[in-house]
Amino acid sequence: MKCGVYLTSVIIPSYAYTYIKIGFLKQLIIGDEPLTKLKKLLSIKEFIEFLGPYYPNLNIKDYSIEEIERALYHTLIKLIGKIILISPQSLRGFLKDFLLKYEIMNIKQIILGTIVGMSKNEKSENVNFLVEEYLENTDFVRELLALPSLDEIQLFMRNTKYNKAVREGILYFKNNNEIFVLEAFLDQLYYLNLINKRNQLKKKEKQIISLYIDCVTEIYNLNMLYRGINNNIDRKLLAQFLIENYLFLDKQQIHTLLNQEDINKFLDKVEEILMQIGGLNYPLELFGPIKDHFYQWIELIYINYYFSKFKTKIDDIDYSTIFKIIEVIIKKQKEIQHHILPNVVTIIHDKYQMLERNPK
Repeated sequence: MKCGVYLTSVIIPSYAYTYIKIGFLKQLIIGDEPLTKLKKLLSIKEFIEFLGPYYPNLNIKDYSIEEIERALYHTLIKLIGKIILISPQSLRGFLKDFLLKYEIMNIKQIILGTIVGMSKNEKSENVNFLVEEYLENTDFVRELLALPSLDEIQLFMRNTKYNKAVREGILYFKNNNEIFVLEAFLDQLYYLNLINKRNQLKKKEKQIISLYIDCVTEIYNLNMLYRGINNNIDRKLLAQFLIENYLFLDKQQIHTLLNQEDINKFLDKVEEILMQIGGLNYPLELFGPIKDHFYQWIELIYINYYFSKFKTKIDDIDYSTIFKIIEVIIKKQKEIQHHILPNVVTIIHDKYQMLERNPK
C-alpha cells in the first residue's frame, strides 16, 4: 500500500501557509503548568485522560507501559505526518529522513521478533505501519515481516540502505548471541543519513537544521560511548559505531572518552570537558547530577543550547516557520521521553507494588 492519502497534496509554494498551520500544532505541546499537574496524578486512567487534549485520538485499551508507549509514539508520528503535509516540498525530504528512526525501530522489532521465534502476526503487533505509509515503504516492511529466518532477512536487505548494518549485526549475533551490534549499526545509519542529506537543504533550512543535526549526532556519540563502556564492549568495536561529526567535542576528546577505564571515569571526563565549553550558556548544575540519568542530562544540555541559538524573526516567515517546525518536533519528543513515560512507569510500578503488599 502506497501513501497516497497523506502526502499527495498540492505543493505549497512558500512557508506562509505552513507558518499559520504550525501555530495550531504548537498547542499540542504540554506547557510547564500542565506538566506540573500531570506529575501529581496517581491514577493511570486519570493520567491518560489528562493527555487527551495534547494527544488527539489517543487509543489505549490495556494500560500497560508497552501499549501506552506505542500509542504515544503513534500520535507523534501522526503529528510529523501532518507537518510533512503542510510543509514546502524543500523541507519534506528532511522530515522523511527524520521519520527514518521510526522505520529503524520497526526493523529492529521485526529482527528481534524473528530471533525469539515470533509468528508473522506477533511481529506485526510491534510494527508501526503509519510511519511506513508516510515513507511509502509499506510493501517493504510487509515483505520483511513475512520472512521466517535471519538468513532470509539478510538476503532481502542486500540491495537496501540497511544492507551493511543488518549483515554485520546478524553475523555478530550468530557468533556472540548479542544484539548490541545490530542495534548500534542501525542507529548509526540514521544519523549518517541525516548528515549526508543536509546538503540538499536550502540556505535557511540548512542554517537551522544543520545545528540540530550536529546536536543530535553528538548526543548519539556520547550516549553510544556511555552504553558501550557501561556494557564493557570492546573499544575497537565500539569505535566503529561513532560518527565523525563534531560540535563541542573534537576527535581527540572523543578518543579520550572512548578509552576511559570504567563508567565513572567516563562520566567525570564528560563533565570536565563540557564545563570548559563557553558556548553552553547554562551552568551544568542546572541539569542535575550527571550520574542520575546520563542520556537525559546530555540531551537537555544540547537542546537548551540549540534553542538559545535561534530566536523567532518576526519579519522572516521562512526562518520562523522552519524553527517552529523543529521546535514542535523536539519538544514533543522531549515531552514523551522525559516527562510522560517516566511518570507512566512510576504510576504502574507503584500500583503493582501496592497490589503485592495488599493482595485481595
